[in-house]
Amino acid sequence: MAATMEKAPEKAADKAEGALNRIDARPIDLLTSRRSVLAAQLIEPGPDPEALQTMLEAAVRVPDHGRLMPWRLQVVGKTAQAELGELFVREFARDEPEAKEERLQLERVRPQRSPVLVIVSSKIERDHAIPEVEQLLSCGNVCMNLLHAATAMGFGAQWVTNWPAYNPVVKAVLGIPQDEHLVGFIHIGTPKSPPSERARPDLDDVVRFLPTLPPG
Repeated sequence: MAATMEKAPEKAADKAEGALNRIDARPIDLLTSRRSVLAAQLIEPGPDPEALQTMLEAAVRVPDHGRLMPWRLQVVGKTAQAELGELFVREFARDEPEAKEERLQLERVRPQRSPVLVIVSSKIERDHAIPEVEQLLSCGNVCMNLLHAATAMGFGAQWVTNWPAYNPVVKAVLGIPQDEHLVGFIHIGTPKSPPSERARPDLDDVVRFLPTLPPG
């Protein structure tokens, strides 16, 4: 039996931008209006140390079966962001030796696009009673909570990965073991302009209600 709900208006994806990231309403309104802001659209000011500390405290309040804390967070300062950008250029050029300078410049600024950059990685307990997939899902919850916290405090944020998250040299420089995951680069800052909405799934396509188990 599919979920039953009133169909959204035809122009739902184009609804007023002011309805997004509603931090002045009920908590549920923030959750149902949260929208990522592209890293390239995040400018100063970023959160000050006290605000960032609050965000990080919120980030790690996640489901954590077994209380294993299978995640680690690194706050990347401005100098380290620039150094990371040069590392991205070297690694990209090694794989793409014909890359033009304009393309390399995109890699140089990739980790420097926002005032604050937080890297979330895994620290999985192997051969533990808690399945590794559950530990990895907890890491994803850290990323999501950090997005929510930043948004709730009036900032914009985006969770990205792309090729650097899977590059062994990048992981090694960041001290992330090769058998662990770089789960996300979280960019935080002040939105240059309000984000626009994107298409969202129709619940009829992704939700089932099961009053009884299906036969078979």
